[in-house]
Amino acid sequence: MPNLELLQTLSGHKGIVWNVSWHPQGKIFASCGEDKTIKLWSKEGQDWTIKTVLVDGHQRTIREVAWSPCGNYLASASFDATTAIWDKKSGQFECNATLEGHENEVKSVAWSPSGQLLATCGRDKSVWVWEVAGDDEYECESVLNVHNQDVKKVAWHPSLDILASASYDNTVKLYKEDPADNDWSCIATLQSHESTVWSLTFDKTGERLATCSDDRTVKIWKEYKPNNQEGVIVTDRESVWKCVCTLSGYHTRCIYDVAWCHHTGLLATASGDDIIRIFKESEDSDPNAPTFELICTKLNAHSQDVNCVKWNPTGNKELLSCSDDGEIKIWNFSE
Repeated sequence: MPNLELLQTLSGHKGIVWNVSWHPQGKIFASCGEDKTIKLWSKEGQDWTIKTVLVDGHQRTIREVAWSPCGNYLASASFDATTAIWDKKSGQFECNATLEGHENEVKSVAWSPSGQLLATCGRDKSVWVWEVAGDDEYECESVLNVHNQDVKKVAWHPSLDILASASYDNTVKLYKEDPADNDWSCIATLQSHESTVWSLTFDKTGERLATCSDDRTVKIWKEYKPNNQEGVIVTDRESVWKCVCTLSGYHTRCIYDVAWCHHTGLLATASGDDIIRIFKESEDSDPNAPTFELICTKLNAHSQDVNCVKWNPTGNKELLSCSDDGEIKIWNFSE
């Protein structure tokens, strides 16, 4: 039977732990929360321990942390309306750049696959795209005001400079840059959820997207590239994204996060019902109407809301979770 085995419980933060982020090599992870600190964890023998505590970067709650693809930079988004960029060029981690522009809480931050772009979003309903302009220099490339409510999450396509955002307005938006005028624009609006979309995650190909919502469903969206009458893909028209699967009836409260493992194809969800669930796509699944089955339910994974789940990027089936209860947990999934 598939099982999620608890390897370790970590108590290093005071108050809510909002987010955890694996370093690309999977041997370090960062955590952040209500206590305005970022903690960097790594293994000592069999146990994970705090190696570094980053302070003085933010004045308020830190909502999300994200490692750059090269692993040399860590970005943090805060309710103080700023995003901080940390690196250890000096030998130890320091905040060497602060991105300002959002009117209030920054809810999410994400690096593009090339590491040359950064996206942020916030309560001010906007999505910002930043370009790495030089050493510790970041320039705003675009401010996208296409959502009409808080923007909760931003995530990049795994190999292309295509950005997705999830919002309180119940929609997901996709963006890319138009090379003709060097400006970013919304290329698709995904509408099917009945309440706030909290999080989203691309599969390894980037041709599918999983979204999770306050409506207690997970939806799988598939990209359909436009063809001409001969069946040849037409590059000057935008793709259409369609909802091809809805996972409903599994969660009893809001779903705060969803993570799609690029190695195993497993989907993990974090919910307000204190449960972590693992879904697996059926082997004989129709690509245009896929089916996913619930293969593992970890009841009372935390004593309060589970805010975030993250698969180890190395594919070793380690899963991180964090919660309102102030704890971080490391799990091992086995089938």
